[in-house]
Amino acid sequence: MSFGFYALLAFIPILIALVLMVGMRWPSTRAMPIAWISAAVLAFAVWNLDIVRIAALSVQGFITAFGVLIIVFGALLIYYTLQTSGAMETIQAGMQKITPDRRLQAIIIGFMFGAFIEGAAGFGTPAALAAPLLMGLGFPPLCAAIICLVFNSVPVTFGAVGTPVIQGFSPIQNMAFDVLKTINPSAVPFDVYKHIGEFVTLMHLPMLILLPIGMLGFMTRFFGKNKSWSEGFAVWKYCIMASVCFGVPYLIIAWTLGPEIPSLIGGLIGLGVLVYLTKKGVCVPKDVWLFEDRDHWDPEWSGVIRAENIHEFKEHMSQLKAWMPYILCGVFLVLTRVPQFGLKAIITDPMFNLGLSNIFGVEGVSSYIAVLNLPGTIPFILVSVITIFIHGMLKDDEIGSKKVSRAWGTAIQKMTAPTIALLSAVALVSIFRGTEATTVESLMYHGRGVSMPLAMAITISELTGDAWAMLASYIGGLGAFITGSNTVSDLLFSNFQWDVAQTLGYDYWQSIVILAAQGVGGAMGNMICVHNVVSVCAVLGMIGHEGAIIRKTFWPFLIYGIPAGIIALVLVM
Repeated sequence: MSFGFYALLAFIPILIALVLMVGMRWPSTRAMPIAWISAAVLAFAVWNLDIVRIAALSVQGFITAFGVLIIVFGALLIYYTLQTSGAMETIQAGMQKITPDRRLQAIIIGFMFGAFIEGAAGFGTPAALAAPLLMGLGFPPLCAAIICLVFNSVPVTFGAVGTPVIQGFSPIQNMAFDVLKTINPSAVPFDVYKHIGEFVTLMHLPMLILLPIGMLGFMTRFFGKNKSWSEGFAVWKYCIMASVCFGVPYLIIAWTLGPEIPSLIGGLIGLGVLVYLTKKGVCVPKDVWLFEDRDHWDPEWSGVIRAENIHEFKEHMSQLKAWMPYILCGVFLVLTRVPQFGLKAIITDPMFNLGLSNIFGVEGVSSYIAVLNLPGTIPFILVSVITIFIHGMLKDDEIGSKKVSRAWGTAIQKMTAPTIALLSAVALVSIFRGTEATTVESLMYHGRGVSMPLAMAITISELTGDAWAMLASYIGGLGAFITGSNTVSDLLFSNFQWDVAQTLGYDYWQSIVILAAQGVGGAMGNMICVHNVVSVCAVLGMIGHEGAIIRKTFWPFLIYGIPAGIIALVLVM
C-alpha cells in the first residue's frame, strides 16, 4: 500500500475531532477522548503496536499534559486572585481614564493590554478580559469581541510565558537537538526553542505593523456612523507607535533571552510607554472618534447584557499595588530563567523532576516534568500566594470575605474542562509519535518505521514540495481552531511539520523555519478557534453570535497567513 493510504488513515483521529467539534459542536471534553481512542485503535490495528505499548504511550502523554496543566492552573489562579482581591477592577478603572477616543482605546486595551495578559496568562484569557473592559467603555459587544480576538494573535506564540513554544514543541526537541549538535557541538537543548522563537518574530513582524491599522479601519467601517475605512486608517501614526512600543522589547527579548517572556515584557513595557506617550499627546489625533448612540446600533451588535447594566470600574487600591503581582511575575521569570543569576541551575536540577522511566516496562517510553521550572509553579502559584498578603486578602472588606478560597476554588473549578481535553489530546499526540515503533513492512522508510505524522508528511511533501512553507502556518491555525490552543496545536502537529521538512531534504535551519510557521499559525488560529470565541461570547452575553464573529475573524486569519507564508518561503529558499 502507498504512504498516501496510510496518511488518510492517520488523518482519521484529526478528522474525527474536526467533525465532532466543528460540525457537531461537541465540546473538546467529549471530542478529544474519542479522537484519542480512535488513534489507539489505529495504532493497534494498522501500525501493529501491542496494547501495553499503546497504554505506556498514553501514560507518557498524561505526564506531559500534567506539566501543561500546572501552567494552566497557575495562569488561572493568578487571574482569579487579582479578580477577587479587587486588583483587576482597579486596573480596568485606570484604563478608563487614559483617552476618550475609541480608536485609541481599542489599541491600548485590545492590542497592548491584551498582549500583556497573553504573555502572563494565555489560554484565552486576554479576549475574555479585554473585551468586557471595552464594552464597559461603550464599545458594541460584537465589535469588542472581534477586535480582541483578532488582536490576540501576534503575542500568542509566546503566550503564558512561552508555553506554546517550550511545551508545544517538546515532542521534536530531541530530534532537532541531535541535528543541531552536528553543526554546533556547544549548543544546548534550549537553543532549539530559542531558534524557533527567533524565526517566529520575523513572520509576525508584518502583521505587528499592519494589523492594528487594518482593524481600526474595520472598526470604523462596520461599526462607525459614517461607515468609513479612512477614519480608522487616519490614526496610522499612533498604530505604528504602539507597534514599536510593543515590538522593540518583544524582538530584543526573543533574540537574546528566548521564548518565555517576549510577550509578557513586550506587553508590560509597551503598555507603560504607550500610556505615557498618549497622555503626552504624542501621535494622538485632534479629533475624538466615538460610536453612535446605542439606540442606533444594529441589534446584532449586542447580546443579553445591556449597556446600562455595565457598572463603572472602581479603584480598590493604588495602580502600583494592583500591577505588583504582574511585575513580580516578570521579575521572578528573569531571575530564574537568565543563567547569570544562578537560579536557573537550581530549578532545572533533575532532583526536582517528576515522571516515569520505561513505563509499563516498555523500553524508551519515558516522561518527566521539571516541576520548579514550570511557569505555573514559579512564578504563578508563588506570586498568587504572595499576593494574598500584598493585597490584604485575608481581611473582610467591601469586596467580601473568603477571597482566597474563592480565587483558588474558582481556578480549580475551571480546570475540569482543560484537564479532560489536554489529557486526551496529548495522549493522542504521544500515540501518534509512538507509532514509529511499527513492525509493518510496508511502513518502513529509509530503515525507520513510518509513524502517523510521518505518513502524512511524506504525502504532503510529495504533493507540495517547497511550496509547503507557504501553507505550513495554516496547519497550525487548523490545529488551534480544532483544539482551542496554540500549545496543543503545536503538540499535535510539531512532529508532522518536522517530518515534512525532513522529507523535503531541509537542513536544521530550514526545518526550524517550518516549525516557526507552525507556531505562527497556532497563534493566528486563536482568532477563529471555537474555544476562544465561545469564551468571549459568554462574558459579553453574546452566546448565539459565535457564527457572526467567526465569519468576521476568518478574513484576518486568512490574510495573516499570507505574509507569514511569504517570509517562510523566502527563508527556506
